[in-house]
Amino acid sequence: MGVLNVTPDSFSDGGRYLVPARAVEHGLVLAGQGADVVDIGGESTRPGARPVPVREELRRVLPVVRGLAARGVPVSIDTMRARVAEAALEAGAVLVNDVSGGLGDPDMARCVAAARVPYVLTHWRAPSRDMHRFAGYGDVVADVRTELLHRLDALVAAGVDPDRVILDPGLGFAKTPTHNWQLLARLDELRELGRPLLIGASRKSFLGRLLADGDAVPPPEHRDGATAAVSVLAALAGADCLRVHDVPGTIAALRVLAAWETAGVSPMFRSAPTPPRPDETVTGPIPR
Repeated sequence: MGVLNVTPDSFSDGGRYLVPARAVEHGLVLAGQGADVVDIGGESTRPGARPVPVREELRRVLPVVRGLAARGVPVSIDTMRARVAEAALEAGAVLVNDVSGGLGDPDMARCVAAARVPYVLTHWRAPSRDMHRFAGYGDVVADVRTELLHRLDALVAAGVDPDRVILDPGLGFAKTPTHNWQLLARLDELRELGRPLLIGASRKSFLGRLLADGDAVPPPEHRDGATAAVSVLAALAGADCLRVHDVPGTIAALRVLAAWETAGVSPMFRSAPTPPRPDETVTGPIPR
């Protein structure tokens, strides 16, 4: 899934694709590079972002959805609003990517149920402007799993076909960097819910913090290498879709993984020994 934000304030590409013609051009590039679907968003969900009026969101996204759909590009609409989702589907979108998991708009379940399209249900607790206040968990993986299951049950009760639902653990949404890493390391527990998984780690701040040199945090566009590494590990753990800004880099990394596995080589981290405690010394040959 290639990212295409038609916003002035998204954390990575905000302001670059405000002109519809330029946004359509970039969407065609993403598709040409190998994106299976181009995800169009007209409202930033970065931490601290403020909501925009529905009319403004519609003004931003609809020309781009129409332009790409007319050229045969599969398009998803990244929105929390049923009205925007409905209009985008009418304009040619084929999937709804709702970062609020249906909590942002109680009418979203009805919209998706009626349209019978794939729907990405993201773990979410609060709007971007104050979601940091809700980043408290006992066990983040167990809590996210439980809350996703509750949302899935609610959507199904409202008429949504469960076979059309894709789950997203919502990296960065009311989560600290430690929470994000714990979710990524335990994706198998989310796979047990029986639905496809989408992972959206691309260029996010927890990767920037990982790569920081002291107080110098690399800008989003310098985090693609780390994103590709996360993408490979997530795919290996069973992720079905990866939402990224850098499509060619991600595909190249996944091709390496596919070639590795096709050759019959089992990646050593699949059966890695238990790491030593900090007070232990490793001796002897490196485990293979």
